[in-house]
Amino acid sequence: MNDRVTITVAEGIADVRLARADKMNAIDPAMFEGIAAAIDRLKGMTEVRCVVLSGEGKAFCAGLDMASMANGGSGLALGDRTEEGANLVQQVAWGWRTLPMPVIAAVHGVAFGGGFQIMSGADIRIAHPRARFAIRETYWGLVPDMAGIALWRTLARDDVLRELTYTAREFDGAEALRHGFVTRLSEDPLGEAMMLAREIAARNPPRDPRVESAL
Repeated sequence: MNDRVTITVAEGIADVRLARADKMNAIDPAMFEGIAAAIDRLKGMTEVRCVVLSGEGKAFCAGLDMASMANGGSGLALGDRTEEGANLVQQVAWGWRTLPMPVIAAVHGVAFGGGFQIMSGADIRIAHPRARFAIRETYWGLVPDMAGIALWRTLARDDVLRELTYTAREFDGAEALRHGFVTRLSEDPLGEAMMLAREIAARNPPRDPRVESAL
């Protein structure tokens, strides 16, 4: 893992932060590598019962850092696949769905393009009412191929997906909730996500092998 993503674990909860606040957590090659590494690390953390994913600073994630991707994006290992069949770019969104524990995304500021796809990989998504969202890729002449289409089809109607993809327009938290992209809205999405994570982590805690052996 690198300095683009941090993981702090306490009381069975992994607090995972996208940590490129000076760039609104925009995704550069190092961010792709950092997120994929974080997901891989979480898979083996048996003490973690719930994950909370958020972004540091003013935004969850502003999407692709187009300048850095143009300069160094060609170095991404797109030919390598995970066991689930995702390449590196897809893994940063799809990988959250493959974890053995629930993932809650806490979204504020913006979640554009790749950031919107990463958010969509979470099992539960809590967003600020004034957060802004966009399937931004067609603005740049791209397609939302970071597993977005596969994830969104479990959340929103097909015609809604087409309209938002074709126009690349921005929409707010209320519209995101109406379409099913977010689970609920909160003035404090991170605080509410952590509260929910504590509730989840307290359910059916792992058994103590010492107790089991005594039974």
